[in-house]
Amino acid sequence: MVWWQWMIIALVLAGLELATPGGFFVVFFGAGALVVGFLGLVGLDLPQWLQWLLFSFFSIVALLLFREPLLRAMRERTAGAGQVDALTDDVAITLEEMAPGAVGRAELRGSTWSARNGGQATLAKGVRCRVLRVDGLMLVIDREGA
Repeated sequence: MVWWQWMIIALVLAGLELATPGGFFVVFFGAGALVVGFLGLVGLDLPQWLQWLLFSFFSIVALLLFREPLLRAMRERTAGAGQVDALTDDVAITLEEMAPGAVGRAELRGSTWSARNGGQATLAKGVRCRVLRVDGLMLVIDREGA
C-alpha cells in the first residue's frame, strides 16, 4: 500500500477510538498504521507482506507498552470526580431560612444546591453549615458546630 493509505487508516482508527466507548485498544492500531505510513513517506519501499507484519508488530508493541500507563493516568486524573460523598463535612452557606426538616437552598463550592435542614434549630439565611450527608442531589445540613 502507498504511505498515504496507511495515514488514512491511522486517522480512521483514531476516529473509531473516539467514537466507541472502550478501553483504549483501537488507537494503538492507528499508531501502528501511522508508523508504517511514515516509513513509506521517508522512502522505504517495503513489500506488502512486510508492511502488514510491521503494522501488526508496532500495533501490539504500542498496545503492550502504553495502554496500561495511559489507563492509570486517566484513572488518577478522574479520581474523586463524581464522588458526592466527598462533600460530607464541607461548609455550605444557607441562601434562605430553613425550619428543621424543611428544604431550601444552600451554596456549596460556588454552586447552588437543594438542602434539607437536618438539625433541630431553624437555620437563618447566610448561616455556615456542615454537610452531614448527600441524599441524591440534596444536601443534608446542620449549623456548623452543632
